[in-house]
Formats: sequence, C-alpha cells, structure tokens
Amino acid sequence: MLDQPQWEEPGARDLLRDLAALDQALYEAVTVTRTPALDHALRQLSAAADHSKISFAVAGLLALLPGRPRRAAALGVAAIGVASASANLLGKRLVRRPRPHRAVDSPFPGRHVPMPESASFPSGHTASAVAFAAAVGPALPAVTVPLGLLACAVGYSRIHTGVHYPGDVVAGAVLGTGAAAVVLAAAGRLGPARSKS
Repeated sequence: MLDQPQWEEPGARDLLRDLAALDQALYEAVTVTRTPALDHALRQLSAAADHSKISFAVAGLLALLPGRPRRAAALGVAAIGVASASANLLGKRLVRRPRPHRAVDSPFPGRHVPMPESASFPSGHTASAVAFAAAVGPALPAVTVPLGLLACAVGYSRIHTGVHYPGDVVAGAVLGTGAAAVVLAAAGRLGPARSKS
C-alpha cells in the first residue's frame, strides 16, 4: 500500500514570503508597463499629495462653508493627523521595510518622483488620503465618491512613481480607514456630550 502524500499547512513565515513575492511581482509589472499618457499626471499627483496638500486644500474650501461642510473639514483634518502619526511614527519605525529598488537602467525614469528617506511600509500618502476621504464622506455624502477616487489615485500614483510596493499602499488604505473610524467614533461621543452640557 502506497503512502499517501501528507500535505503540510503553510506556516505564517511561508505566507509572508508568498505575499512578499506577489507584492514584488505586482510592483515589477507596473514598472515595466509603458503608460506615457499617465506618467506625467501621476507624477504630478504624487507630488501634490506630499504633506496632504490636496486634502488640506479641499478642507480649506469646505471650511469656508457653514454647517456640515465645515464639520466635515474638521473631521477630515483630524483623521489625517491620526493616520499620519500612525503611519510615520509607528508603522514605518516598527516595520522598517526598504523602499523599492530602482534599476539604473529603468525603462521609464521620467515617471519617478524623488525617493523618500523614510521606510516604505505603510504608505503615508495613502493613509492620509484615505483617512480624509473616509472621515469627510459620512459627514458630507456628496463628496464621498470623488474623494474616494482621489484617494485611490494617490495610492496608485505612489506605486507608479516607484516609491512604494502595492502592499504598502494596501496597508496605508487600511490604516487610513481605521484612523477615520477612530475620529468619527470620538466625534460621535463628543457630540452628544456637548449637546447635554
């Protein structure tokens, strides 16, 4: 009687190795795909998202309007603060993932933005953009889709311009969503307390 093969369940280390290999493959697929019509626009978007400039500009416009838009702007800015601190002060310092390697003979060097000195994981740009969109959306539903699409574009631009792996961007999006949830929950608790006093 032949011994039947015994299938071993993959361990956590195997899973992480496979995810890292997939992450690298997805990044490399983007780096070798010719997209001249997108390169300039995504490079500009990535640079404009530095220090959450786009989100702060939107928040400034919303703050000019009374009522719900002003409250939405405040929630969005608070969510950026939580997401940025979580990504830059905790995530990057704990994980310390190196930035993607750029080959000297990169096929499309014109799409790159300057390589940041900080660690790669998670994407702070994505975390902040998603946090802003996720915090503003519930308070001002009319802007949910545009801000969500903008946050997705910012996240992809970080891969396209060669400064993040896809996994960094996914982690940043999760972190941004969590930051918005924390801010919205805190605002929900403070709101009733203020109305009682």
